Amino acid sequence: MGTQRTCSIGKKPPPHKRLKAEERRTQLLGIAKELFSEHGFENTTAKAIAAAAGVTEAIVFRHFGSKQELYAHILDRKADEIGIDKWGAELQHFAKCENDEALVLSVVQHILEADRRDPKFRRLLLQAALTGHPLRTITAQRILPLHRFLRDYIKKRQKRGAFPKCDPELAAHAIVSIPSYYGLAKILFGMDNLAISEDRMATGFARIILDGLHAVNGSPGKIKRIRHSRRKAK
Repeated sequence: MGTQRTCSIGKKPPPHKRLKAEERRTQLLGIAKELFSEHGFENTTAKAIAAAAGVTEAIVFRHFGSKQELYAHILDRKADEIGIDKWGAELQHFAKCENDEALVLSVVQHILEADRRDPKFRRLLLQAALTGHPLRTITAQRILPLHRFLRDYIKKRQKRGAFPKCDPELAAHAIVSIPSYYGLAKILFGMDNLAISEDRMATGFARIILDGLHAVNGSPGKIKRIRHSRRKAK
């Protein structure tokens, strides 16, 4: 763990510029996101956040009642930054038109772009997931709507005969997981061995996902062969 930016014992925070309420909230959210992503939620104190902002803890709690509330506001601010409402409307439009390619590509593009623009946010989510803290519930409440949307869309397309029978929950996870794993490997392990543009990468991932879904269609024999091979391996 790195050393947090805290004031030495007995030393007063340096004089700070008076900011408007919204400016101060934005400042505190940015600092908290950075410290949470670097040190984890439990290891980051309100005192450390206040010291980095050049204010007192009382100022932090004046704007946010608790660290959990601060974390929730970071997630909500991120949703505003990526234009979650506009993106949701776009996905709904693609779903209404039953445009599988555009819908999957949109999901992949947004995940890749989000990780590229703000890798600290991904680290923040990972830190929260590893704490065993109720933060995971706060995060899940904001992620689950996308997962449910994809699951329901897949069910709809299955009824139309466009997608074959498969577990829609698994398929929804696959759509999100492929681009997410790339971002995870790049951010955590520095694995960036795809020397192609982000657009080509997104198109390639989307094509793999859609080909995988469609490949199951009309190939029950292949599935039986896979199951038979597994039984033989045991």
